[in-house]
Amino acid sequence: MSKQAEFAVILKMNPMFADLGADELQRISGLCHTQQLGVGEMLFQKGDPGAALYGVRRGQIRIETGASDGSRLTLNFMGPGDLFGEVAVLDGQSRTADATAGEPSELFVLRREDFLAFLEREPKVAIKIIMLLCQRIRWQSERMEESVLQPLPVRLARRLCALSDDFGSEVHISQEQLGVFVGAARESVNRQLQLWRKDGILDLQRGRILLQNMTKLTAVARNE
Repeated sequence: MSKQAEFAVILKMNPMFADLGADELQRISGLCHTQQLGVGEMLFQKGDPGAALYGVRRGQIRIETGASDGSRLTLNFMGPGDLFGEVAVLDGQSRTADATAGEPSELFVLRREDFLAFLEREPKVAIKIIMLLCQRIRWQSERMEESVLQPLPVRLARRLCALSDDFGSEVHISQEQLGVFVGAARESVNRQLQLWRKDGILDLQRGRILLQNMTKLTAVARNE
């Protein structure tokens, strides 16, 4: 499979492009090029202009920001098949966080100028983008409701399940980073993880979590 065909598959899995036909996806993927990053190499920094949409072909990209004490906090992980930068590629505004390669990575890159020119020719895609942005607003509203109304075990289980969907049963993330995701102190996260460890739901290693019983974890995520 060619790189352009691989990118078309990734586009097809994203809500922004899911309803497009094969010909439209092929034309969009034909606009892309690839970029390789070494481990620890920065893709962009907070404040950089949003000049491109990215798809992960292989590797892992960490979306990070600086903490008040000078440390780094990971806000999200992007793995193979993930797209990111959709909003920035539309409005061209500054990036709101840093993007760094967590391991050797190869990315598909769709430049803003090429994408906007395509949108002018294809209003159907523009309509899909509007739908995507509406979905994001809904998602953010749900996360806000979740952080206020759902107990910590549910929030934590949902985050671990989401990470498992992208990276499998071995999740490389610190407890501090998990706390940022779910809006809780590291100590509270640690207490809950230790309880799940005793129940055989997961095991804890340095800088990673091994998910051992997804059935039980999913049940917690569903608040069952």
